[in-house]
Amino acid sequence: MSLAIMGVIWWLSSSADTPGPPLVHPLDWIAHFLTYLALGYALGRATGLRGLALVIAVWWGALDEAHQAFVPGRDAGVTDWLFDLAGAWIGSRLALRRWSGEGGAGEHG
Repeated sequence: MSLAIMGVIWWLSSSADTPGPPLVHPLDWIAHFLTYLALGYALGRATGLRGLALVIAVWWGALDEAHQAFVPGRDAGVTDWLFDLAGAWIGSRLALRRWSGEGGAGEHG
């Protein structure tokens, strides 16, 4: 699943026009956050390691931002990457959260 998400991210950022209506600020940042939340979650479930999931997602976000700098009609932005980072951080945390049967939440890793 994580490779599929990474592939869709790359595919969408390879074109000047993405499907659907244009996303203006702050909606584009919300899209970055939610996309990388999903990626961080998928990577966390795949690897079983929060730190590794976060590092992979954050590096993918940085690589994608650099990639967009070379796509006509796109631009790269540190703020976009920060929203990627925030989403990936929360996603990787949620992926490895253990819920006990007694109503409490425990931490893993």
